[in-house]
Amino acid sequence: MNTNRSDVEAGGATSEEVRRKHKEFLFPAVANYYTEPLVLERGAGRRVQDADGREYLDFFGGILTVSIGHCDPRVTEPLKQQVDRLGHVSTLYPTQPAVELAERLAAMTPGRLQKSLFTASGTEADETAVVLAQVFTGAQEIVALRHGYSGRSLLAQSLTAHAPWRAVPTQIAAIKHGMSPYCYRCPLGLTYPSCELKCATDLEELIQTTTTGKVAGFLAETIQGVGGFITPPPEYFRVAVEIVRKYGGVFICDEVQTGFGRTGGKMFGIEHYDVEPDIMTMAKGVANGMPLGVTIATPEIADAFQALTISTFGGNPMSCAAAHATLDVIENDQLADHSRELGAHLRAGLEDLQKQFPKPVGDVRGMGLMQAVEFVADETGGDRTPDSQGTGRVHEEARARGLLVGKGGLFGNVLRIAPSLTVTRSEVDEALTKLREAMTAAFP
Repeated sequence: MNTNRSDVEAGGATSEEVRRKHKEFLFPAVANYYTEPLVLERGAGRRVQDADGREYLDFFGGILTVSIGHCDPRVTEPLKQQVDRLGHVSTLYPTQPAVELAERLAAMTPGRLQKSLFTASGTEADETAVVLAQVFTGAQEIVALRHGYSGRSLLAQSLTAHAPWRAVPTQIAAIKHGMSPYCYRCPLGLTYPSCELKCATDLEELIQTTTTGKVAGFLAETIQGVGGFITPPPEYFRVAVEIVRKYGGVFICDEVQTGFGRTGGKMFGIEHYDVEPDIMTMAKGVANGMPLGVTIATPEIADAFQALTISTFGGNPMSCAAAHATLDVIENDQLADHSRELGAHLRAGLEDLQKQFPKPVGDVRGMGLMQAVEFVADETGGDRTPDSQGTGRVHEEARARGLLVGKGGLFGNVLRIAPSLTVTRSEVDEALTKLREAMTAAFP
């Protein structure tokens, strides 16, 4: 990134000043990474720079949102043109960018998905999907999964099965949580594939014993993001969705983190599992950082929603313009295939680190450019106690070496690694080197 000190100072405030004002004027619940929060000032491609002029290699991309890199002119230029032409009108008026984006998503998504409703976030997209399922089926109860995350509203918190992300007790009694397909920490103590997918088949007893026997739907992330990139076995969704449909429910596939080439080789994560969703939700990477949530459904499900609805900011011309530009890059540059290739290279490097650090590294998992490393007390000694403190040390040491990665998992003991889809092989190698150095420092 070619910037000088005067460029950095153009923002005005120092890192210390920004941290002080953040503490004084923002909710303390707005958590920051790192012991000394990092104040980012600018970005270009896979690099970002803080307010003090230090550069970092960004391998988390705004929580898997900056899908083609920071400030890519192929997105920023069309966005500037749209701002000068028309910025905002709300959903009360149809616009060309919105209807063309809806048409494009209908052609891009799997199965019979066709009609979209645009909102401003993944939270809203998931809420819309739940309402659709309830209206269409006439049932109310929703099956979600433990370790899942759906957002920050009351309904989304009720769908979410992570105590740290719940501010109040469950508000929506009609939500039932099945077991997560968390093979490394199977809640039944079984091992795949001899487990016979008990986590999936148990959904039948869950429905039979904790619901009225008729459910509205099953909402699940293809890969559980906040849960620590928990990646289900290949057969999981076929078994789980068949059970839910047997009891009248529809399948809501949450692609907020996994969509648009992230999992490698496919545009959407669920395409790896040979199951067609009835409803799909998207956000994050669709518009490279501009706020846009999408709920897309089959025609009969979408048409069942007869009540009036509106989204003031949903599908605004600026977000739709950014989405069109982002999708152009993903498709024209074949970034789903690039994600598969570079994801395999990243995965091989992480597995090498697992061999080098066999005690603290319990599991490496993921798909494409969505990879995770789970740290435990002593894997070689059979102790899979989550090591959140060790994970925190690695996280801090990586930052000190100029590498930004995410954290996650119920116990905060998982590194989440997800660079933009445009990442280069040399940048993956650079990240692996920095991560190796960080782990060496964290586990001397």
